[in-house]
Amino acid sequence: MPHARPGFVAIDFGTSNSAVALPQGAGVKLVALEGGQPTMPTAVFYRADTPTQQVDAERLYGRAALAAYVEGVDGRLMRSMKSILGSSLLDQSTDIGAGRSVRYRDVVVGYLRYLKRSAEAEAGKTLPRVVLGRPVFFVDDDPARDAQAQAALEAAARAVGFAEVRFQYEPIAAALDYEARAPREQLVLVADIGGGTSDFSLVRVGPARRGRVERRDDILASHGVHLAGTDFDRHVELAAILPLLGYRSLRPPRKPTEAGEAPREVPSGVYFDLATWHLINTVYAPARVAELRSMKGWYQDPRHHARLMTTVQDHLGHALANAAEQAKIDVALQGAAHIDLGALESGLGAELAEAQAAAAIEADLERIVLAARQTAALAGVTPQQVDALYFTGGSTGLQPLVDRIAAGFPGAELVRGDRFASVAQGLGQHARVVYG
Repeated sequence: MPHARPGFVAIDFGTSNSAVALPQGAGVKLVALEGGQPTMPTAVFYRADTPTQQVDAERLYGRAALAAYVEGVDGRLMRSMKSILGSSLLDQSTDIGAGRSVRYRDVVVGYLRYLKRSAEAEAGKTLPRVVLGRPVFFVDDDPARDAQAQAALEAAARAVGFAEVRFQYEPIAAALDYEARAPREQLVLVADIGGGTSDFSLVRVGPARRGRVERRDDILASHGVHLAGTDFDRHVELAAILPLLGYRSLRPPRKPTEAGEAPREVPSGVYFDLATWHLINTVYAPARVAELRSMKGWYQDPRHHARLMTTVQDHLGHALANAAEQAKIDVALQGAAHIDLGALESGLGAELAEAQAAAAIEADLERIVLAARQTAALAGVTPQQVDALYFTGGSTGLQPLVDRIAAGFPGAELVRGDRFASVAQGLGQHARVVYG
């Protein structure tokens, strides 16, 4: 009787979010990583209040890690760990509080270990083989560092117990869903627009290519910009929410000699920090709060200053950022959004219309659309030669963005993948090919 082959898993180790796929029947299924969700933020929080007798600091992962940071728990949040692969930071250490430090390499290892254990718990067995997704370029224009980044990720995978490690390019993984039904050889522009970057790859797919293990030559061009969902959220917050706290409001004349001068705006730095996720906690520093309190006389409308002070004193910055993100989602789904700001002031709210949201992110939209067109140009392909547009990533739920990209490729079929998990699903399909 033949022995059962060792189990395998596919991991999409993303910059913003990660997902894991297991074989199921003739297809794949996504592992419920956290609270039943098929994706999890790529985040680790090291608690500084871990008892000193414990060698390693207690760690929280995913949404729990973000929640601890937002709630002000003493410790260190690590995000976007993928971006340090191939850099000199990888073997450096960073302080995590209470006299402890951790190597960045070990942060990556710890996160991968959590993903592996979650998959094994669902599979009910050990999983010694893995397919990992990788971008076309970990590091742009530096083949040596790019190879170093893949080697570092492979070493981390082996450190958590994977004995066999394979890689597949993320745009190929995303395109596999489309390729499964492609009737002939076609050119597909994969648009992966997530939280931090908008990435495009022009990929050749077709029946004759299905099942190939090596697909690097099928990627004709890749390009991208560091603009995506978190940038949209920031613009929405600045446009619809922060004016109620005084953003872009005018200062009253402070001296008689200023009476004939054009009014000046209140300082905008605090508002930009409140709208930038990783800078929000900086506005809660006692010295910063005292400085803002002293600026009361700079506001013509005292309600603006009062709301700003409530935000920084009650640590409501992340709640406002979350409200902006939800408003963006509501506009994408419904064409308009009501933003409830009752936590800031009873009865306070704001409205966001689709036209206002589109205007707020117009400059970013134009740069993203240009990147899509440049990807085809890099491959020597005209927009008319592109057969299909495949959209994946959380930010592709924003219809004006999809429409603008599609307008540049007349005749191309518009195909939507799973916004959050198509790469993981494609990696799982590829794992079935390489591991049987």
